[in-house]
Amino acid sequence: MTGATSTTLDLGPQALIVARLAEGVGEEQLGAPTPCPEYAVRNLLGHLVGLARAFRDAGRKDLGPTTDTDPGSSLPDVTPDWRAELPKLLAELAEAWRDPAAWTGETRAGGVDLPGEVAGLVATNELVIHGWDLARATGQHYTPDTAALQTSHSFLAPAAEDPDGSEIFGPPVPVPDEASLLDRTIGLSGRDPSWTARA
Repeated sequence: MTGATSTTLDLGPQALIVARLAEGVGEEQLGAPTPCPEYAVRNLLGHLVGLARAFRDAGRKDLGPTTDTDPGSSLPDVTPDWRAELPKLLAELAEAWRDPAAWTGETRAGGVDLPGEVAGLVATNELVIHGWDLARATGQHYTPDTAALQTSHSFLAPAAEDPDGSEIFGPPVPVPDEASLLDRTIGLSGRDPSWTARA
């Protein structure tokens, strides 16, 4: 994967899409299931808050508690002010990665040291895939940012072909070749594109 595409990628459009999806979540939906088996909607939103903060700081190279914490160490949850906090963090995340310096050198996220470019790709993928998760769980329409979706697919495809990749993303779900790019990307992430919220 080259830096030519990633270093010019603006995460702003995709971050705004996720923020708008979060805005559309009703209080009565916070306990609803999501495509992530261990997460209800409230946990998914809490995860988005945490990852937005972590990848904002990873982009700024502001390493510390927010970038050192393993995201799987505890079940995330929303805080009382998540509706104000999440869009603010998503905007700050996007702004951090508009700086070309964010895509260079080394940084850290989730307690893992990694190149800045890779961290930016991971952040993009998180926004695309969890945007789909949130939309499906809450019955909202989802059209991800085209550039972010293409980046997510390119990021997931090699990992899905790697036997060790399944440990990170889960075994890919087979999707027809003629399926949409979004469905193929979702399948690569280990999710069933036909998943719908249960009653």
